[in-house]
Amino acid sequence: MADVIEPSKDVPVIVDFWATWCGPCRSLGPTLEKVVGENDGAVKMVKIDVDKNPGVFSQIAKMTGSQSIPTVVAFKNGQPVDAFMGALPESQVRAFIDKLKGDGSAAADGAPSVAELLAAAEDASDAGDFPAAAEIFSAVLAQEPDN
Repeated sequence: MADVIEPSKDVPVIVDFWATWCGPCRSLGPTLEKVVGENDGAVKMVKIDVDKNPGVFSQIAKMTGSQSIPTVVAFKNGQPVDAFMGALPESQVRAFIDKLKGDGSAAADGAPSVAELLAAAEDASDAGDFPAAAEIFSAVLAQEPDN
């Protein structure tokens, strides 16, 4: 984790916890790489194979409540500050990274609407990814407590 903690003191670092056998991981990975690459070094990405580093994922799971992969954890100033589970669409990955960078653009441009978030949560639930669905539903409730 030295390649995460120290660099996160200068630039936000996202850690992609994945495995070769994980289908959603294989779809999320290229999306993360694309969006991070478009940010010209404003965000760094580290990929950690959970099968080769089970202890690291176990520690992060305790800190973040993550129970499945893919899990993406964002670090700033040496601390985890945000996370998501499941393969999100590119628009939500962009919003996550924009929020991490502190860009105001996430809310105005590219952020998913509540309807999109609800659809994504329902898709995750239908696919059996209940932790991801719960996380997305929680995000909607945080944005709109009366929804």
